[in-house]
Amino acid sequence: MSVLVTGGAGYIGAHVVRLLVGSGREVVVVDDLSTGAADRVGDVPLLRIDLASDEAIGDLARAIRTHDVDAVVHIAAKKQVGESMQRPAWYYRQNVGGMANLLEAVQETGVERLVFSSSAAVYGVPDATVVDESVEPAPINPYGATKLVGEWMLADAGRATGLRHTSLRYFNVAGAGWPELGDPEALNLVTIVFDRMARGLRPLVYGDTHATADGTGVRDYVHVLDLADAHLAALDQLDAPGRRHAVYNVGTGIGASVLDVIRRISEVSGVPLEPEVIAARAGDPAELVADASRIADDLGWRARHGLDEIIASAWAADRARRSRPHD
Repeated sequence: MSVLVTGGAGYIGAHVVRLLVGSGREVVVVDDLSTGAADRVGDVPLLRIDLASDEAIGDLARAIRTHDVDAVVHIAAKKQVGESMQRPAWYYRQNVGGMANLLEAVQETGVERLVFSSSAAVYGVPDATVVDESVEPAPINPYGATKLVGEWMLADAGRATGLRHTSLRYFNVAGAGWPELGDPEALNLVTIVFDRMARGLRPLVYGDTHATADGTGVRDYVHVLDLADAHLAALDQLDAPGRRHAVYNVGTGIGASVLDVIRRISEVSGVPLEPEVIAARAGDPAELVADASRIADDLGWRARHGLDEIIASAWAADRARRSRPHD
């Protein structure tokens, strides 16, 4: 029996794949390689499938049968908030359509377990600064909305077919478990700062008058290796009797401000950084931190790496990537 990981050649997916292989499980990866890279998965079988395509259901069903798949970890998705605001219909087609095709294939082949990569973006801008899973989801962009719809679809599939499922709502993911698996995209604060440093630009701070200790936004940063480990814990829990919840936050419960992060990047890199403060972005909450007590209580999962380890590992990965000849 094996685990199928969609998006397994991407940043987060490759970490999940490596931990699954390390745990002794058979793994097969499905990825369209639009943002992933084949060399991230090593010797694991890689099938190039666009989940949103018309052929996806048949291709996925064949993959599931060929590789004797009994569980799925669904990570593949488009995930740029700004892009989702500009191309909302396309985001729904990719993320919601891809989920629909996957669920069709899962139902057709009798797979009974699925772990879904959701996002804290489903919460939007909640009134609470520390967010638990009881907070009513209210996404403010199409990306977050597609993740919430994905959770609804899973719940409906569970009721209809008995599919056992868990959705993991990620907070701010950064770091690298191995230098070669670092995040190549400048889409989160840490890698955005690295990108600006490489171009000789000052780090940007969007507003310094928030109701926080230093006036800059506070977020919960979780190491990608801890996040990957949460997927394995969630997968194992699907076999346990008496499961209580189907949705879990994945975070540390500890917030760090934008200036905290920039200061620690400066310390790790040895490069003096002088941030440039610009206007705050509309809709940005002052503080957003995970209450991660549910996943600790139910799955026994807790983050093991702090912000210093996140930044040090991300910096090492960034240096390694930029030193490679093809970069």
